[in-house]
Amino acid sequence: MATKDINNQSVDELKQHLLDLRKEQFNLRMQKGSGQLTQPHQLRRVRRDIARTKFVLGGKK
Repeated sequence: MATKDINNQSVDELKQHLLDLRKEQFNLRMQKGSGQLTQPHQLRRVRRDIARTKFVLGGKK
């Protein structure tokens, strides 16, 4: 998700988005551990999306 899209969300929406991203990250890590991960670039994308979301959340507090 782009930073400008994240900036337009409310704090509650950002918290929910962060929770969804963490669940996705967990699922991807489990797939990697079991050898089923076919798109390893997804781990990097999710990790960066989490960082973007946390950055915007910190700025809104």
